[in-house]
Amino acid sequence: MASAISLLSEEQFLCSICLDVFTEPVSTPCGHNFCKACITKYWDNNGQCDCPMCKKSFANRPDLFVNTLVSEMAAQFRKSVDVKAASSESHNQEAAKPVEVPCDVCSGTKLKALKSCLVCLASYCETHLEPHQRVAALKRHKLIDPVENLEDRMCKKHDKFLDLFCRTDQICVCVMCTEHKTHDTVPLEEEYEEKKAQLGKKKAEVQEMIQERQQKVQEMKASVKISKKDTEEEIAKSVEVFTALVASIQRNQAELIEVIEEKQRAAEKQAEGFIKELEQEISELQRRSTELERLSHTEDHLHLLQSFPSCSSSPHTNNWSGISVRTDARVDVKTVRRAVAQLEKTLTKEMTTLLKDIEGIKEDLEKLPEDVRLRRIQQLYAVDVTLDPNTAHPQLILSEDGKKVRCGDTRQNLPDNPERFDHDINILGKEGFSSGRFYFEVQVKGHEWDLGVVRESINRKGNISYSPKKGHWIILLRDGNDYRARDNTRFPLSLRQKPEKVGVFVDYEEGLVSFYDVEAETLIYSFTGCTFKEKIYPLFSPSYDDGEENSAPLIITPVKHTE
Repeated sequence: MASAISLLSEEQFLCSICLDVFTEPVSTPCGHNFCKACITKYWDNNGQCDCPMCKKSFANRPDLFVNTLVSEMAAQFRKSVDVKAASSESHNQEAAKPVEVPCDVCSGTKLKALKSCLVCLASYCETHLEPHQRVAALKRHKLIDPVENLEDRMCKKHDKFLDLFCRTDQICVCVMCTEHKTHDTVPLEEEYEEKKAQLGKKKAEVQEMIQERQQKVQEMKASVKISKKDTEEEIAKSVEVFTALVASIQRNQAELIEVIEEKQRAAEKQAEGFIKELEQEISELQRRSTELERLSHTEDHLHLLQSFPSCSSSPHTNNWSGISVRTDARVDVKTVRRAVAQLEKTLTKEMTTLLKDIEGIKEDLEKLPEDVRLRRIQQLYAVDVTLDPNTAHPQLILSEDGKKVRCGDTRQNLPDNPERFDHDINILGKEGFSSGRFYFEVQVKGHEWDLGVVRESINRKGNISYSPKKGHWIILLRDGNDYRARDNTRFPLSLRQKPEKVGVFVDYEEGLVSFYDVEAETLIYSFTGCTFKEKIYPLFSPSYDDGEENSAPLIITPVKHTE
């Protein structure tokens, strides 16, 4: 049998339908052989019985019986091929790695596939690919680099190869997909070439964009390098100026101290002379006092009378009533203080002007795209905001950390202080702002809520009607989908999606209040031309608790940003 098989060509053991070695080969009345499953399926799909080879038609479906001889010869042929493949595999090839596509034919160790056949819907190693390179019928098959899940390339509805592309619906279809016959359909190869050309253009565009951005990166790096150098020079000059100023102040201070100390030394020297003279006068007066004391106790009349003239006359002394010892240091220090105060005032004024000029060079956010603008705001102007319980309506319930607020179903017994809202379900942030830029974010998942900023002096008692003229810059949600900005009127907002986190940005000097959808990185609404003349505070209102719809609290969340 083996010798007989070796005399036959491989094509004689292949089914012309599946193009694989026969499995349960059967013969048709016209004498051609097919796999039983292949010919049965072929007749089932076509609806009529004819021979796939010679096209001879049969009035009735023939009874099919396995051709024993052909079956045995096919089995022997398959066995010889497997032995040959196993021998080749063991000598020349390695097993497929987990990331590689394995051969579908290998019965033992699965070897790495070299090609996948789009007709056979199978992948082959070097050995099992050999028939596709030698057999004429198999040479016509479409071979591609090995891929997994070849069944995805078959039409799920008709079990046919997806060999057409419907440009109308932009999907791949098979020849049996009649619903696309009226559409603009082309062979896959044609669409492939067109799409490949489009990809080439897109790739070139992307490469050009990459090069432009790389060039921009280099320009920015160079600009930063120059800016850094200029900054270092300016810092060095500033340090030099202030160092010289400090040195001058220290030098003048040392000179002033020296002058004051010199005056003190002169005063001390003068005082020493005065003290010496006074001590001499005291000594003379003490001597005179002793003589007078002794004379006053004498009983010698003649001696007293003779001595009295010299003892009764006053000794020579200076008039010390108008003499004092003090320096004029305090007068000097007062003069210095006035000079230093004037210098400090002038220096502070000039430095304030300089810092404002430097701050004025900051980036114009309005020129940036919305997403870039939001990221820059998050990076530069995020502040930490907490809720102020002294302003909370009695029905509001706060978390311990002051970051979460919701509306309860009962009114708490709280003091009615001037800062507290007593009618509207509002609460303010603890922190007020009177200059610069600031930004914070709030999670908003309730059915209704109010959010924004207000002036410190707003009315907090009774029913409040929001308006920028009254010091309110607020957006709100009502009935789950009615978003509005209270810009003197109830301005309706058309949003692309429902925001779950809202960012609030304020530029005090520019008079700007902007609201952002944080997740979508888009602008919701901006109040412009605002007038801020006092502190402004964040305002939050989770609205009344009307059950599960509005049970979600407002939560002040940490601001996350990317560099």
